[in-house]
Amino acid sequence: MIELQGITKVYQTGSQTLEALRGISLKIKKGEFISIMGPSGSGKSTLMNIIGCLDTPTAGQYVLDSKNVAGLSFDQLAAVRNRKIGFVFQNFNLLPYATAWENVELPMLFDGKSGRKRRERTTELLNAVGLYDWRGHRPSELSGGQQQRIALARALANDPPILLADEPTGNLDSRSGEEIMAILTELWKGGRTIVMVTHNDRIASCSQRIIRLLDGKVED
Repeated sequence: MIELQGITKVYQTGSQTLEALRGISLKIKKGEFISIMGPSGSGKSTLMNIIGCLDTPTAGQYVLDSKNVAGLSFDQLAAVRNRKIGFVFQNFNLLPYATAWENVELPMLFDGKSGRKRRERTTELLNAVGLYDWRGHRPSELSGGQQQRIALARALANDPPILLADEPTGNLDSRSGEEIMAILTELWKGGRTIVMVTHNDRIASCSQRIIRLLDGKVED
């Protein structure tokens, strides 16, 4: 599903050069649940941005579901993201003035789905995360755990085969974190490919495999 070969990412700031990724090569099979770990500055966020088609590598090849996406334009990458990848972030990234319903529905609007399909899918997802009765509430009226469940529902709106989770439990209490991990585990058992960044060894132990980064390289 995901294959990286010799991926590098270099940032140029004035006269300074920062080599964020230094020849990353790895494969993630369809249906795997992977955790990415490493200290601050190890390249985790840069790697996730490239896997998620939010950024492009300086060099190397990225094959996503049999298609080389390393050289695509940002518009082409956006189209790939909308079809293939769902995102869950530590800070939820919900639209603050939109209701839970509207936040979940938004990706389907961008995808051009009909009103009927949007209503059916939004209802299905809100029921799946147990928040249909909260559909009219805005993020400020929801707990952290509820906001992350809405974010998960939004990530699944277009039924992407890949889910990227960047510290999905980082801003949650332990009980809410366990609820989110239970949902992620069920999604994985249902056939979804999940790539998760976490600093928490206990959370990482829920995954099948752990990739550890250090100084822009795969350490283990």
